[in-house]
Amino acid sequence: MSKQFAVIGNPIEQSRSPELHHAFAQKMGLDLNYSKRLAPLDGFLANIQEFFSQGGIGLNVTVPFKEQAFAACAVLTERAKIAKAVNTLWMVDGQLHGDNTDGQGLVDAIRALDWSLEQTDVLIIGAGGATRGVIYPLVQAGVKKIVIANRTLARAEQLVSDLKTAVPQAELQAIGLDALEGQFDLVINATSASLSGDALILPEALHFQHAYEMAYGKPSTFLDQAKARGVPTSEGYGMLVGQAIESFSIWNGVKPNLKDFL
Repeated sequence: MSKQFAVIGNPIEQSRSPELHHAFAQKMGLDLNYSKRLAPLDGFLANIQEFFSQGGIGLNVTVPFKEQAFAACAVLTERAKIAKAVNTLWMVDGQLHGDNTDGQGLVDAIRALDWSLEQTDVLIIGAGGATRGVIYPLVQAGVKKIVIANRTLARAEQLVSDLKTAVPQAELQAIGLDALEGQFDLVINATSASLSGDALILPEALHFQHAYEMAYGKPSTFLDQAKARGVPTSEGYGMLVGQAIESFSIWNGVKPNLKDFL
């Protein structure tokens, strides 16, 4: 019987994970089955216990269960501890292990674009869970300064205070959206502005060499403005593929090449 994997969330229909993992398996010559699991909002733990009790190998976790997954784990990776959210689960000797591959997925996606991260200054717009999850992997990849800009300044300041001990080798700074200015190698949009259609205005005093939008498949005023400046841009499909590859490699011990799936 094929090894069993799945993604769990609510809603879950929109997930691209099964097609990605089946494509990776085909490329690497592995036999596996990867399905979608819709869990009731109050039934996450029961659902994952059922999956593993039936011999399941690995689970991806999507909205809104990543924090619950984090709380359920007996063993966490360093990057999951810092993210305070888990998107990848597996069992070892009856103990639930958790990791967060989102940040590494972003790093791998940026590298696949041949954009450098070494010794760079990066601006991240937004101070939610998506930002929290990518700071540590970005710094591990060589980023030397990260500025977090958020509409509510206090939220960005809280994030900096939470994370600065985890990344002592980099400089972290918080600013309000009204203070967007300066020179950056890369700007990352981690707000839901692209999702809700709220216009995010990038002022002329803000200069940048590359622009990455975490969302994908939706109109983005952020990317429109970057393109109008003639700056290289990317939407977040590569990050989605990258985090899936990282999960796949944890479970299967082999890592497909991201560029083969873009």
